[in-house]
Amino acid sequence: MSVGLVLSLAGLALLDSTSIGTLFIPIWLLLAPGRVRAGRILLYLGTIAAFYLGIGLLIALGAGQAISALGDALRTTAALWVQLVIGVGLFILSFRFDPKRQKKGGAVQRWRERAMADDTSVRWLMGLALLAGLTEIATMLPYLGAIGIMTTTGLSPMTIFALLAGYCLVMILPAGVLLTARVTAQKVVEPVLRRLNNWIMTKGTSATGWIIGIAGFLIARDAAARLFWPDLL
Repeated sequence: MSVGLVLSLAGLALLDSTSIGTLFIPIWLLLAPGRVRAGRILLYLGTIAAFYLGIGLLIALGAGQAISALGDALRTTAALWVQLVIGVGLFILSFRFDPKRQKKGGAVQRWRERAMADDTSVRWLMGLALLAGLTEIATMLPYLGAIGIMTTTGLSPMTIFALLAGYCLVMILPAGVLLTARVTAQKVVEPVLRRLNNWIMTKGTSATGWIIGIAGFLIARDAAARLFWPDLL
């Protein structure tokens, strides 16, 4: 396992940390009036991290079975070229991501209205985290890219599990940092959170295009490194 691999995975995890489920909803919870209920926010973050970890293990297990059946096929030059093309394709796709085609607020706005209308219970928070995770399955490109990199690098199952767990922790780290800052420096942090919340509402779709583009770059970079500079890995 190389330093380049770990850095690529960390970069993809930080990209995943900017999604609706891992950033927007925690910010909304942090902006709730009154005393910050850190325990409930941690419960939400822990639930969505556990959901991502479970999905990752299921996907990695399926990928591992495929690799066992196909031998070293996914590590061949042809497979690496396919990975490179996919990465470049995602990068190009990001330039066509038009935020004007998306309705402002979208699913996030509906979650927000429901949250404002109902009391936030422990069970409801866990359900919200699972709903956010389910909604993002089709768009968790950084996570799928990270799993693809891990399962085609010849890592052991325990190493993949450890990397997936670390990935999920890094993914919720920014929200955890914001929670800590909100608790320890509320007057300083709250205006920043409100501006960040407004930015996500107005620029979220454009930011998704950036996420797709950067994910494509990292996936393509991994394939290019193994194709053209294998001695550096």
